Amino acid sequence: MQDGEGGSDTPGRSTSVITRTKPKTKKPSLYRVLLLNDDYTPMEFVIHILERFFQKDREAATRVMLHVHNHGVGECGVFTYEVAETKVTQVMDFSRQHQHPLQCVMEKK
Repeated sequence: MQDGEGGSDTPGRSTSVITRTKPKTKKPSLYRVLLLNDDYTPMEFVIHILERFFQKDREAATRVMLHVHNHGVGECGVFTYEVAETKVTQVMDFSRQHQHPLQCVMEKK
């Protein structure tokens, strides 16, 4: 061996390990958006709401609407907090504009 090669006796040289800790990210909480049944909002209007704001096809929208009608409540979708809050506001505003008492709420899943 030549001087300065391969040994740990070389002055000024040291090895160290740099570790990076990954930040732990957690998935955002999810919220269910629910429609509540009432005796005044037409079924066709509820189907329109589901198609327009929740991108349901006619068959899926009809299925959800009938569930709301028969059970008093039905799930429109599951979203992050901000998206769920926006959907609820959109549905409530649209319903009021068309003079329907339809209620839309969100709950933590």
